[in-house]
Amino acid sequence: MLNAGPARHFRSRTLDGLDAERHVIGALIIRELHTRYGRDNIGSLWMLLEPLLLASAVALIHAGNDGGHHGSGIRIIPFVLTGYMVFIIFRAIINRSESALGANRPLLFHRMVTIFDLLFSRALLELVATSAALALLYGLAVAAGLADLPARPLRLMAAIVLLTWFAFALSMGIATGVHFSKAFSKFVHPATYIMMPLSGTFFLLEWIPQPYRTYLSWSPINQIFEMVHSGVFKSYDSPYFNPLYIIGWCMALTVLGLLLLRVLRRHVHLN
Repeated sequence: MLNAGPARHFRSRTLDGLDAERHVIGALIIRELHTRYGRDNIGSLWMLLEPLLLASAVALIHAGNDGGHHGSGIRIIPFVLTGYMVFIIFRAIINRSESALGANRPLLFHRMVTIFDLLFSRALLELVATSAALALLYGLAVAAGLADLPARPLRLMAAIVLLTWFAFALSMGIATGVHFSKAFSKFVHPATYIMMPLSGTFFLLEWIPQPYRTYLSWSPINQIFEMVHSGVFKSYDSPYFNPLYIIGWCMALTVLGLLLLRVLRRHVHLN
Protein backbone atom coordinates (compact mmCIF):
# COMPACT_ATOMS: atom_id res chain seq x y z
CA MET A 1 0.00 0.00 0.00
CA LEU A 2 2.93 2.33 0.62
CA ASN A 3 3.89 2.15 -3.05
CA ALA A 4 0.36 2.84 -4.30
CA GLY A 5 0.83 6.62 -4.23
CA PRO A 6 4.05 6.78 -6.34
CA ALA A 7 2.73 4.14 -8.73
CA ARG A 8 -0.50 6.06 -9.24
CA HIS A 9 1.46 9.27 -9.73
CA PHE A 10 3.72 7.62 -12.33
CA ARG A 11 0.74 6.18 -14.17
CA SER A 12 -1.01 9.54 -14.16
CA ARG A 13 2.07 11.35 -15.51
CA THR A 14 2.52 8.71 -18.19
CA LEU A 15 -1.09 8.97 -19.35
CA ASP A 16 -0.91 12.76 -19.33
CA GLY A 17 2.28 12.62 -21.39
CA LEU A 18 0.72 10.27 -23.94
CA ASP A 19 -2.36 12.46 -24.19
CA ALA A 20 -0.21 15.56 -24.78
CA GLU A 21 1.79 13.70 -27.43
CA ARG A 22 -1.45 12.64 -29.13
CA HIS A 23 -2.57 16.27 -29.35
CA VAL A 24 0.85 17.40 -30.67
CA ILE A 25 0.89 14.75 -33.40
CA GLY A 26 -2.70 15.53 -34.35
CA ALA A 27 -1.98 19.27 -34.60
CA LEU A 28 1.13 18.65 -36.70
CA ILE A 29 -0.82 16.42 -39.10
CA ILE A 30 -3.52 19.08 -39.55
CA ARG A 31 -0.85 21.74 -40.11
CA GLU A 32 0.91 19.53 -42.65
CA LEU A 33 -2.34 19.00 -44.55
CA HIS A 34 -3.00 22.73 -44.70
CA THR A 35 0.53 23.70 -45.73
CA ARG A 36 0.89 20.90 -48.27
CA TYR A 37 -2.51 21.00 -49.95
CA GLY A 38 -4.13 24.26 -48.84
CA ARG A 39 -7.87 24.81 -48.74
CA ASP A 40 -8.54 25.64 -52.38
CA ASN A 41 -10.12 23.27 -54.91
CA ILE A 42 -10.40 19.83 -53.30
CA GLY A 43 -7.91 20.65 -50.54
CA SER A 44 -6.85 17.69 -48.44
CA LEU A 45 -8.47 15.21 -50.82
CA TRP A 46 -5.26 15.52 -52.85
CA MET A 47 -3.82 13.36 -50.09
CA LEU A 48 -5.79 10.46 -51.60
CA LEU A 49 -5.89 11.58 -55.20
CA GLU A 50 -2.12 11.81 -55.74
CA PRO A 51 -1.31 8.15 -54.98
CA LEU A 52 -4.53 7.08 -56.73
CA LEU A 53 -3.49 8.76 -59.98
CA LEU A 54 0.06 7.42 -59.82
CA ALA A 55 -0.96 3.85 -59.05
CA SER A 56 -3.76 3.90 -61.63
CA ALA A 57 -1.34 4.98 -64.33
CA VAL A 58 1.13 2.22 -63.47
CA ALA A 59 -1.66 -0.39 -63.33
CA LEU A 60 -3.07 0.67 -66.70
CA ILE A 61 0.34 0.22 -68.30
CA HIS A 62 0.26 -3.45 -67.26
CA ALA A 63 -3.48 -3.99 -67.75
CA GLY A 64 -3.02 -5.84 -71.03
CA ASN A 65 -0.96 -8.57 -69.41
CA ASP A 66 -3.20 -10.06 -66.74
CA GLY A 67 -2.62 -13.73 -67.33
CA GLY A 68 -0.44 -14.37 -64.32
CA HIS A 69 3.25 -15.09 -64.16
CA HIS A 70 4.12 -18.47 -65.65
CA GLY A 71 0.85 -19.96 -64.45
CA SER A 72 1.56 -19.02 -60.83
CA GLY A 73 -1.83 -17.39 -60.23
CA ILE A 74 -0.19 -13.99 -59.63
CA ARG A 75 -2.52 -11.52 -61.34
CA ILE A 76 -0.70 -8.49 -62.64
CA ILE A 77 -3.17 -5.76 -61.62
CA PRO A 78 -3.27 -6.52 -57.85
CA PHE A 79 0.45 -7.32 -57.96
CA VAL A 80 1.32 -3.91 -59.41
CA LEU A 81 -1.22 -2.00 -57.32
CA THR A 82 -0.13 -3.35 -53.96
CA GLY A 83 3.58 -3.28 -54.75
CA TYR A 84 3.61 0.26 -56.09
CA MET A 85 1.23 1.74 -53.51
CA VAL A 86 3.19 0.26 -50.62
CA PHE A 87 6.44 1.56 -52.10
CA ILE A 88 4.87 5.04 -52.33
CA ILE A 89 4.67 5.03 -48.51
CA PHE A 90 8.39 4.28 -48.25
CA ARG A 91 9.39 6.81 -50.90
CA ALA A 92 7.20 9.60 -49.49
CA ILE A 93 8.46 9.20 -45.92
CA ILE A 94 12.09 9.16 -47.05
CA ASN A 95 11.81 12.05 -49.52
CA ARG A 96 9.82 14.31 -47.21
CA SER A 97 12.11 13.74 -44.25
CA GLU A 98 14.84 15.91 -45.76
CA SER A 99 12.60 19.01 -45.63
CA ALA A 100 10.86 18.27 -42.34
CA LEU A 101 13.23 20.31 -40.18
CA GLY A 102 13.69 23.25 -42.53
CA ALA A 103 9.96 23.68 -43.15
CA ASN A 104 8.97 23.39 -39.49
CA ARG A 105 11.90 24.87 -37.58
CA PRO A 106 9.78 27.67 -35.98
CA LEU A 107 7.57 25.03 -34.34
CA LEU A 108 10.52 23.92 -32.22
CA PHE A 109 10.08 27.11 -30.17
CA HIS A 110 7.25 25.20 -28.52
CA ARG A 111 8.79 22.97 -25.88
CA MET A 112 6.26 20.19 -26.50
CA VAL A 113 7.23 19.88 -30.19
CA THR A 114 10.31 17.83 -31.05
CA ILE A 115 12.06 16.84 -34.26
CA PHE A 116 10.82 13.31 -33.61
CA ASP A 117 7.23 14.63 -33.63
CA LEU A 118 7.78 16.40 -36.96
CA LEU A 119 9.03 13.23 -38.62
CA PHE A 120 6.54 10.89 -36.95
CA SER A 121 3.53 13.03 -37.91
CA ARG A 122 4.64 13.04 -41.56
CA ALA A 123 5.19 9.28 -41.56
CA LEU A 124 1.79 8.67 -39.98
CA LEU A 125 0.12 10.93 -42.54
CA GLU A 126 1.72 9.04 -45.43
CA LEU A 127 0.68 5.70 -43.92
CA VAL A 128 -2.97 6.70 -43.48
CA ALA A 129 -3.33 8.53 -46.79
CA THR A 130 -1.70 5.93 -49.01
CA SER A 131 -3.32 2.99 -47.20
CA ALA A 132 -6.73 4.59 -47.71
CA ALA A 133 -5.95 5.15 -51.39
CA LEU A 134 -4.79 1.53 -51.71
CA ALA A 135 -7.97 0.22 -50.06
CA LEU A 136 -10.14 2.33 -52.38
CA LEU A 137 -8.29 1.43 -55.57
CA TYR A 138 -8.00 -2.25 -54.66
CA GLY A 139 -11.70 -2.35 -53.81
CA LEU A 140 -12.51 -0.95 -57.25
CA ALA A 141 -10.26 -3.58 -58.86
CA VAL A 142 -12.09 -6.34 -56.96
CA ALA A 143 -15.48 -4.92 -57.97
CA ALA A 144 -14.35 -4.85 -61.61
CA GLY A 145 -13.17 -8.46 -61.46
CA LEU A 146 -9.52 -7.50 -61.94
CA ALA A 147 -8.40 -8.71 -58.50
CA ASP A 148 -9.38 -11.08 -55.72
CA LEU A 149 -9.62 -10.15 -52.07
CA PRO A 150 -6.28 -10.41 -50.22
CA ALA A 151 -5.70 -13.98 -49.10
CA ARG A 152 -3.94 -12.99 -45.84
CA PRO A 153 -5.07 -9.44 -45.00
CA LEU A 154 -3.47 -9.38 -41.55
CA ARG A 155 -0.09 -10.24 -43.06
CA LEU A 156 -0.54 -7.52 -45.65
CA MET A 157 -1.40 -4.92 -43.00
CA ALA A 158 1.52 -6.03 -40.83
CA ALA A 159 3.87 -5.63 -43.79
CA ILE A 160 2.62 -2.11 -44.47
CA VAL A 161 3.13 -1.14 -40.82
CA LEU A 162 6.62 -2.66 -40.79
CA LEU A 163 7.57 -0.80 -43.97
CA THR A 164 6.34 2.46 -42.43
CA TRP A 165 8.38 1.77 -39.29
CA PHE A 166 11.45 0.93 -41.37
CA ALA A 167 11.11 4.11 -43.45
CA PHE A 168 10.49 6.27 -40.37
CA ALA A 169 13.60 4.86 -38.68
CA LEU A 170 15.63 5.71 -41.78
CA SER A 171 14.07 9.17 -41.97
CA MET A 172 15.57 10.17 -38.62
CA GLY A 173 19.06 9.49 -39.94
CA ILE A 174 18.29 11.23 -43.23
CA ALA A 175 17.01 14.37 -41.48
CA THR A 176 20.23 14.47 -39.47
CA GLY A 177 22.44 13.90 -42.50
CA VAL A 178 20.70 16.62 -44.54
CA HIS A 179 21.15 19.14 -41.73
CA PHE A 180 24.91 18.59 -41.52
CA SER A 181 25.58 18.18 -45.24
CA LYS A 182 23.70 19.77 -48.13
CA ALA A 183 25.43 17.34 -50.49
CA PHE A 184 23.80 14.46 -48.59
CA SER A 185 20.35 15.60 -49.73
CA LYS A 186 21.37 15.21 -53.38
CA PHE A 187 21.54 11.46 -52.93
CA VAL A 188 18.17 10.95 -51.21
CA HIS A 189 15.87 11.12 -54.24
CA PRO A 190 18.15 9.08 -56.56
CA ALA A 191 18.49 6.44 -53.84
CA THR A 192 14.72 5.97 -53.64
CA TYR A 193 14.49 5.52 -57.42
CA ILE A 194 17.29 2.97 -57.32
CA MET A 195 15.54 1.16 -54.47
CA MET A 196 12.34 0.62 -56.46
CA PRO A 197 13.65 -2.02 -58.92
CA LEU A 198 15.70 -3.68 -56.16
CA SER A 199 13.14 -3.69 -53.34
CA GLY A 200 10.83 -6.43 -54.57
CA THR A 201 8.09 -3.97 -55.52
CA PHE A 202 7.61 -5.61 -58.93
CA PHE A 203 9.10 -9.09 -58.48
CA LEU A 204 9.03 -12.12 -56.20
CA LEU A 205 12.23 -13.55 -54.78
CA GLU A 206 11.33 -16.98 -56.16
CA TRP A 207 11.65 -15.52 -59.67
CA ILE A 208 15.26 -14.45 -59.04
CA PRO A 209 18.02 -16.99 -59.79
CA GLN A 210 20.72 -17.86 -57.30
CA PRO A 211 22.97 -16.48 -55.92
CA TYR A 212 21.19 -13.12 -56.39
CA ARG A 213 18.10 -14.39 -54.58
CA THR A 214 20.14 -15.01 -51.44
CA TYR A 215 21.76 -11.59 -51.65
CA LEU A 216 18.40 -9.85 -51.97
CA SER A 217 16.79 -11.93 -49.22
CA TRP A 218 19.15 -10.37 -46.66
CA SER A 219 17.57 -6.98 -47.32
CA PRO A 220 14.77 -6.16 -44.84
CA ILE A 221 12.81 -4.19 -47.43
CA ASN A 222 12.83 -7.19 -49.80
CA GLN A 223 11.52 -9.36 -46.99
CA ILE A 224 8.78 -6.82 -46.28
CA PHE A 225 7.65 -6.94 -49.90
CA GLU A 226 7.63 -10.73 -49.74
CA MET A 227 5.17 -10.30 -46.85
CA VAL A 228 3.12 -7.91 -48.97
CA HIS A 229 2.89 -10.24 -51.96
CA SER A 230 2.22 -13.35 -49.89
CA GLY A 231 -0.44 -11.40 -48.00
CA VAL A 232 -2.25 -10.65 -51.26
CA PHE A 233 -1.97 -13.95 -53.17
CA LYS A 234 -3.17 -17.29 -51.87
CA SER A 235 -0.91 -19.17 -54.30
CA TYR A 236 2.25 -17.55 -52.93
CA ASP A 237 3.26 -18.30 -49.34
CA SER A 238 6.80 -16.95 -49.36
CA PRO A 239 9.54 -18.70 -47.35
CA TYR A 240 11.86 -15.71 -47.82
CA PHE A 241 10.83 -13.47 -44.95
CA ASN A 242 11.24 -13.55 -41.17
CA PRO A 243 9.19 -11.02 -39.16
CA LEU A 244 11.63 -11.14 -36.25
CA TYR A 245 14.50 -10.30 -38.59
CA ILE A 246 12.56 -7.33 -39.97
CA ILE A 247 11.59 -6.12 -36.49
CA GLY A 248 15.21 -6.44 -35.38
CA TRP A 249 16.31 -4.16 -38.22
CA CYS A 250 13.55 -1.66 -37.42
CA MET A 251 14.44 -1.58 -33.72
CA ALA A 252 18.16 -1.16 -34.39
CA LEU A 253 17.56 1.65 -36.90
CA THR A 254 15.11 3.32 -34.51
CA VAL A 255 17.64 3.36 -31.67
CA LEU A 256 20.30 4.71 -34.02
CA GLY A 257 17.87 7.32 -35.35
CA LEU A 258 16.94 8.51 -31.86
CA LEU A 259 20.62 8.90 -31.00
CA LEU A 260 21.17 10.90 -34.19
CA LEU A 261 18.19 13.14 -33.42
CA ARG A 262 19.65 13.81 -30.00
CA VAL A 263 22.87 14.99 -31.65
CA LEU A 264 20.91 16.98 -34.22
CA ARG A 265 18.84 18.83 -31.61
CA ARG A 266 22.02 20.19 -30.01
CA HIS A 267 23.02 21.76 -33.31
CA VAL A 268 19.65 23.27 -34.27
CA HIS A 269 19.64 26.98 -33.49
CA LEU A 270 16.27 28.65 -33.39
CA ASN A 271 17.47 32.25 -33.43
